[in-house]
Amino acid sequence: MPDALPLSDVNVLDLTWVMAGPTATRVLADYGATVLRIESSKRIDTGRTIVPFIGNQYGPESAIRFQDINAGKLGMTLDLAQEEGRAVFLDLVRWAGVVVESFSPKVMRAWRLDYQSLRKVKPDIIMLSTCLMGQTGPMSQFAGFGSLAAAISGFYDVTGWPDRPPAGPFGAYTDTIAPRFTAIAILAALDERRRTGRGQYIDQSQAESALHFLGPALLDYVANGRVQSRAGNRDAQMAPHGAYPCAGADAWVAIAVETDEQWRALCAAFGRPELAADRRFATASARLAHEEELDAVVGQWTHTRDQFEIEQLLQSRGVPAHVVQNSNQVFADPQLAHRGAFVPVEHALLGPITIEQSHFRLSRTPARVEALAAFLTERLAA
Repeated sequence: MPDALPLSDVNVLDLTWVMAGPTATRVLADYGATVLRIESSKRIDTGRTIVPFIGNQYGPESAIRFQDINAGKLGMTLDLAQEEGRAVFLDLVRWAGVVVESFSPKVMRAWRLDYQSLRKVKPDIIMLSTCLMGQTGPMSQFAGFGSLAAAISGFYDVTGWPDRPPAGPFGAYTDTIAPRFTAIAILAALDERRRTGRGQYIDQSQAESALHFLGPALLDYVANGRVQSRAGNRDAQMAPHGAYPCAGADAWVAIAVETDEQWRALCAAFGRPELAADRRFATASARLAHEEELDAVVGQWTHTRDQFEIEQLLQSRGVPAHVVQNSNQVFADPQLAHRGAFVPVEHALLGPITIEQSHFRLSRTPARVEALAAFLTERLAA
């Protein structure tokens, strides 16, 4: 079929919840997989309770983030604590090619729905378990959210300012990193099965999946014995490097100067070319040694000017700079609009809402995002 999507022959049973797992299975649904999401009939998915809500109307169908990361999936409720519910699930396993779950390690074993049990029903099943710390080891039973995994992984100690407590990256950070590995691991297992006929079990630790973003810090310790810590907006090689205040309320522009050539271009934009030869700033090492003075010079210039004018001026001169955009500005961003980063989809109860498009483009088989998450309330009322 010329218009078939690349995963149109893949069936997925999705037992994941909140954010990390559903974000990954949304990728599979975008490219044609039939994803059947199993929710509890007794315990609502936390993702359905997280703000913001469409039209500020609190309810299990109106959580915008939930709708976004579960778009395009089918849904049903099962009580897997009951023998009848598990029997239905095992019947669904015979239909599915992939099972994805994000419970703590003991849960699937307690239900007798672990990988070895599922293989008896479908020998070539692919099963992926994604949890904070993985299925084995002294911390395998540690359950929680991505903010905890980010703290355990070391992100909190390197984000923030040296004279303040750790700030941590925004939100449940590992929940935004791990899904990329979840999706690609499933694709690799599907490729292996198509070539060999064998399924497999994938044990994913969300904390471990995030560690590669700390590669330089880990290598610095291994190679040099140096422990990196909080440095605010400072960079080890670039100066000036930071977010600088602009005219208006809470308006900022990010500037990152990597080379002496870019520094000279920035000085010319200031209208102060003599700064380029100032011994305090003439070289990268000198600029790094006088960062506080340097930031004061840059901030003095930016704080009376419009952030977008600064961005345009500096970019035209080859200086890396961009406005620090708020959510409204991101939504209106012409680059993202051109790329179709956001797509309107009709909500049966609340009308059209806007969610994210696929995060990448396939030229022959582009993603299809045509439906929101499956309703829960009508299933509970049935």
